[in-house]
Amino acid sequence: MKKHHQDLRELIYVHLNQTDQYVISHGIEFTEFVAAFSGTLNNLLLLKSAYDDAEFNMHTQLDYCPEERIHKLAAEDVYGYGDFCWIDFIEEEVLNELTGQEMAELLYLGHYKHHLKLPFYNKLGNRFVYLAHDDGWFNKIYYRTFKDFFHLLSESISNKLLELKPEKSLLGLRKKRTIPKVNKEILLSLTPFIKEGVCISLKDTDHQRTKIEIPIWVMGDFMNMDDMCEEYLYVSKQPCHAKIILDKKSREWKMAIT
Repeated sequence: MKKHHQDLRELIYVHLNQTDQYVISHGIEFTEFVAAFSGTLNNLLLLKSAYDDAEFNMHTQLDYCPEERIHKLAAEDVYGYGDFCWIDFIEEEVLNELTGQEMAELLYLGHYKHHLKLPFYNKLGNRFVYLAHDDGWFNKIYYRTFKDFFHLLSESISNKLLELKPEKSLLGLRKKRTIPKVNKEILLSLTPFIKEGVCISLKDTDHQRTKIEIPIWVMGDFMNMDDMCEEYLYVSKQPCHAKIILDKKSREWKMAIT
């Protein structure tokens, strides 16, 4: 079932766990994550990675990617690493303050992709913990604030839509960006669905003369993305549960519960 990561552009699955502050996702890659938070990401402590241009921290015995090299890391074939796990931190000095217990918690995170305790450390000042297997196929990201998740989702939907069907000018040349970002308020209103697990299907988008309609199906909670893809093949034959709709004239998004 598993496809090459190029196919990940057409389907977004997200399941939000509010209690434990993480989101399981399929279809959003590290390159999109870096683009969404460009200029605001701190250094990355690499818990699992095959990146070979990293710095080494003696205290933790782990590699880290300085913030100025994150775009270089994003240009790598991160999908091909297999496991790709990191936690962000403010400056290297704080790594040297980590206790044995905190180190054990971080190593557990990288190995099992689950927490022993909620993985937000004041000394690290981390916003995220990013735990991926075949990046974009299965991602589990802890968010200190879900505002960051909704920002990423908004950026990802608009950018994917543009890549999949770029609008052309009369001369057939690709126009500059013509798709506005999805209002975060609309995505926030989808929270009850996202807490159940939803599939946002760019491949089933209906491009009409006056509007663009993106269907959303409530899918349930999946940890196995092969199972999720099989469920998508079934539910996508049924009427969708909601749509997000772009009015091309007003350039405004709205949501419709179907």
